[in-house]
Amino acid sequence: MSMKNKMTVSDLDVKGKRVIVRVDFNVPLDAEGNITDDKRIQGALPTIRHIIENGGKLILVSHLGRPKDGFEAKFSMKPAAEHLGKLLGKEVILAADVIGEDAKAKAAALKEGEILMLENVRFHKEETKNDPAFAKELASMAEIYVNDAFGTAHRAHASTAGLADYLPSACGFLIKKELDFMGKALDNPERPFVAILGGAKVSDKISVIENLLDKVDTLIIGGGMAYTFIKAQGHDVGTSICEMDKLDLANSLIAKAKEKGVNLLLPVDNVVGKEFAADTEAKTVPSDSIPDGWMGLDIGEATIKIFSDAIKDAKTIVWNGPMGVFEMERFAIGTKKVAEALANSGAISIVGGGDSAAAVEQLGYADRITHISTGGGASLEFLEGKELPGIAVLNENK
Repeated sequence: MSMKNKMTVSDLDVKGKRVIVRVDFNVPLDAEGNITDDKRIQGALPTIRHIIENGGKLILVSHLGRPKDGFEAKFSMKPAAEHLGKLLGKEVILAADVIGEDAKAKAAALKEGEILMLENVRFHKEETKNDPAFAKELASMAEIYVNDAFGTAHRAHASTAGLADYLPSACGFLIKKELDFMGKALDNPERPFVAILGGAKVSDKISVIENLLDKVDTLIIGGGMAYTFIKAQGHDVGTSICEMDKLDLANSLIAKAKEKGVNLLLPVDNVVGKEFAADTEAKTVPSDSIPDGWMGLDIGEATIKIFSDAIKDAKTIVWNGPMGVFEMERFAIGTKKVAEALANSGAISIVGGGDSAAAVEQLGYADRITHISTGGGASLEFLEGKELPGIAVLNENK
């Protein structure tokens, strides 16, 4: 999906205009309602600052969590609005509703450089249904629409796609950055191009693998999904996670890699445990001799070395998904070592959301990764070569 000709916020004259910006402020909160990670709010700052510094009247819209039915205080945007205010050193006005009287009155009263945050857009069922009447009500408060919520760009919701039917639209700097990095990596990578895929299931990543086999020089497969490939090659995998209905598919992907000259790397050894528990009895065994009654929980040392060597030689790397049971300290070693190899590679490195991003951040490597995607699901769909609805709808530069 090319972004080359999408309008971006810098192409717009925002002075004196009401600009509604879809941001992704779906941040984690603790029991007291404090934000435990403000990465997503930080990510939206360049777009926010650009609009208010250029005299726009800014209206922010976001979701948070999954409210069931209308307003629920614990899903209010209040903590996010307050935190944004602290980061900017200026007041962020909070509306009491989304498209109600309070929101409309406050939007109408905005002065240049002021910021209004609407309440959680998912307090309305119409948001996820992409209801046109709801999108039209939202649009009525503004004159320009900017989407800067990459984390929800793969959803065709009212505030992520529907608004573009009623307003001139552009993407914000965060989405532009996501697509510039990921787009270039996929369309015109510096080679060798290495992709690392992990996570539990092959079925979640089938189309990603198929799309990447046409683009990469080396494909590394770790995590739970590797056991389906190991089993497909005729080896026992004990009680490891394994998708028995995907064995033929795994073999056809191995054959396809061979035919395309892609170096497909699978684990050669594994850390196996008796049960799925942090304190289980564990040992390292070769991939072709996993004993009955044992399950693979991480990649072994020989595999770490092979994977790390491939990473060391790469010029472009895309990583999505952990190498083992990352949430258990004992079985997080493979994931940590891959993160370390990535940080030391000097390559253009792109980490796609979720556990991989968490690993890189927890280990303190974030500043040595070229780009950490803010959207797990969105970055996966991007790697599949799908067009993201929240971006497809935006105006082209004429």
